[in-house]
Amino acid sequence: MTMKRLVILSALFSLVLSVACAKKKVQGVTYDGTSLIINGKRELLFSGSIHYPRSTPDMWPDLIRKSKQGGLNVIQTYVFWNAHEPVQGQFNFEGNYDLVKFIKLVGENNMYVTLRVGPFIQAEWNHGGLPYWLREVQNITFRSDNPPFKYYTKKYVKKIVKMMKDEKLFASQGGPIILSQIENEYNSIQLAYRDAGTRYVQWAGNMAVGLKTGVPWIMCKQKDAPDPVINSCNGRHCGDTFTGPNKPYKPTLWTENWTAQYRVFGDPPSQRAAEDLAFSVARFFAKNGTLTNYYMYHGGTNLGRTSAVFTTTRYYDEAPLDEYGLQREPKWGHLKDLHKALRLCRKPLLWGSPKVQRLSEDLEARWYEIPGTKICAAFLTNNDTLTPQVVKFRGQEYYLPPHSISILPDCKTVVYNTQRIVSQHNSRNLVKSEKANKLKWEMSPEIIPDTNRVPVNSKIPAELYSLTKDTSDYAWYTTSLKLGIRDLPMRKDINPILRIASLGHAMLAFVNGEFIGSAHGSHIEKSFILQKPIDLKPGVNHITLLGSTVGFPDSGAYMEHRYAGPRLVTILGLNTGTLDLTLNGWGHQVGLDGEKVRLYTQSGSHRVQWTEATKGVGRALTWYKTYFDAPEGDQPVAIHLPQMTKGMVWVNGKSIGRYWYTYLSPLGQPSQLEYHIPRSFIKPTNNLLTVLDEDGGNPESIEILNVDRDTICSYITENHPPSVKSWARKNSHFHTILDDAKPAAHLKCANHKKIVAIEFASFGDPYGICGNFKQGQCTSPISKDVVEKQCLGKTSCTVPIERGVFNKGNDGCPDIMKTLAIQAKCSH
Repeated sequence: MTMKRLVILSALFSLVLSVACAKKKVQGVTYDGTSLIINGKRELLFSGSIHYPRSTPDMWPDLIRKSKQGGLNVIQTYVFWNAHEPVQGQFNFEGNYDLVKFIKLVGENNMYVTLRVGPFIQAEWNHGGLPYWLREVQNITFRSDNPPFKYYTKKYVKKIVKMMKDEKLFASQGGPIILSQIENEYNSIQLAYRDAGTRYVQWAGNMAVGLKTGVPWIMCKQKDAPDPVINSCNGRHCGDTFTGPNKPYKPTLWTENWTAQYRVFGDPPSQRAAEDLAFSVARFFAKNGTLTNYYMYHGGTNLGRTSAVFTTTRYYDEAPLDEYGLQREPKWGHLKDLHKALRLCRKPLLWGSPKVQRLSEDLEARWYEIPGTKICAAFLTNNDTLTPQVVKFRGQEYYLPPHSISILPDCKTVVYNTQRIVSQHNSRNLVKSEKANKLKWEMSPEIIPDTNRVPVNSKIPAELYSLTKDTSDYAWYTTSLKLGIRDLPMRKDINPILRIASLGHAMLAFVNGEFIGSAHGSHIEKSFILQKPIDLKPGVNHITLLGSTVGFPDSGAYMEHRYAGPRLVTILGLNTGTLDLTLNGWGHQVGLDGEKVRLYTQSGSHRVQWTEATKGVGRALTWYKTYFDAPEGDQPVAIHLPQMTKGMVWVNGKSIGRYWYTYLSPLGQPSQLEYHIPRSFIKPTNNLLTVLDEDGGNPESIEILNVDRDTICSYITENHPPSVKSWARKNSHFHTILDDAKPAAHLKCANHKKIVAIEFASFGDPYGICGNFKQGQCTSPISKDVVEKQCLGKTSCTVPIERGVFNKGNDGCPDIMKTLAIQAKCSH
């Protein structure tokens, strides 16, 4: 028998086996070197990370629905140990921590789940998901072959697995969970633990497999993942950077395809183009990939104190679904079209034989073909980042834009190019609510303690992490010194200097109850020095420091040995020389008085005295409160605090996270301007809004905003491919749905709104982005009339790119390739 006949028979056998297994309704997940096999069926898997604690339960159904509409069939989430067991032995699976409810919702939408159990997750989540109490276990070393850590890890993982089994959520039980992950990116720190690290990886993998879930376990970025655990890739370009699974019988999985970059305070905006993201996914599937996961597909909000060190409240806002759960276009739509194009290639990708041909230094063709059939799919790649190319493949010529991949589900027809965005664009609008902004502010200053109120209880300032035990961002440090008249400088132009060297993260300083200034570190360098001139008096002087953390660390080796807080306190410029107060004796108090009485709740607000807020900038460390009615409509809600400094915000007693306006990025702007208030936090009327401001802010600047993406756009050229919706594959037959598939502009309003205005239209050489288009040197004078005729008053519309329609025989620039740019406004 010839080799060719063997290949054909093998392919046919795989097809028959797949059909037979499907008919038997096999439950569970297996795998081979080609793909995962779920309930007896091979799948191409498009996954997106959505973390249940970073949104609210009322948002979950819409997020899952939009993910499915975007072409996903898998949702990936971490499990957040410290959220579920904040106190040893006391568990919380309620509200936005209701893991079971979230997974069931995914399953009800006929989607799968990848469950990343931990124990460590990183995720820019406080302490990497490890509960604080674990840090205080005697002789513990995190993430190592350490008996205490392994004991508590196994206990936790077993509990989560049992919960999933009890609810019948694994695919082997008919549930949606098809993969589970143990540990997370351990290779990056493994060498720090030497042999204990290698032993730990083997132990963790074998422990997880021993729990017998009936679905595979994975380890991301773990080259030595023990069998049968699958090692997977994290990164931006795993199609080229991943060395592959560590055994030939394991599938090629991509657990984190970063859709942008998470942001920390002090960062400028982070971006990742939809075109680059699409290129990376097409490249991965062209090279035997079978699952990609977008990290994040929806980032959401780090509510409360859940964000890791210096991480902003807003998380991966640049994902396909933005922080508010709105579709960020064109990223959402361009990826949806990509998933459709790849699904048209499903049969050849899963059952065909791969081939590759290097056409030139920058040009490459990869295709999958089932021998003896017409089932074939091809990927034509131009790796040149600057120059378009024309490539010849199977006797036909194809135009490839720079850094792009064209997908040909029949090895003939281009249905999608990664660089040519056919889907619509949009821009986000933040509109001041008329109904919610009748704000009357009251204030209540925090009492600044001294040693009379917080007596000395230690010789040196305490370490901040172990002092707060992650129960508050804040801790007071008090000390005092007695000075004589001759100790103080005699000259009026000289003041003593208070200098504090701190291991992080931020600090306010007070002398004799007066605020003298603040300082802070950064995500890269947590340590800082606060030094300010101070006024001292003869007699007893009180030095009061408010140390604060901005989240706990979430990465690196030996996390249990990280420290924060003041390490050296001195006064310079005294007549007696530099005075070291580090060993002077210090009092300590964890948390603010306002926190202890829960001042931000309706009942707690009555426990303190409130007065009308002063006009302009207030004093440091002040609480503010007001009441507001719910904004009109049902759009997402945000708050803008431009003249505030640093602190936290609560709505009806629920924290929406930390804000920080005075820490500017290199662009001279705060890293985050607006802060999300989930709609479920808001009542129809009389909502209590509480703001803690540290450095002295002006609450009169605060605005409550409605958020929408009702500005929609299209930007299409004559050499764009038609919409991928123009084609379909039924059984083995690939065919066009339309009689004449041509490039066109497609616009659609969300939530049943209609196009009420065409704000820009140009057929010629326009340029710019959605929300900021400009006319070029050449445009059809009837561009707006044509678009209005096609689109006004409609929920959706299609505008063909045809010169005859726009020019009517009068083309002022016939020799250029034409572009159609449209900007429209949607409304009810």
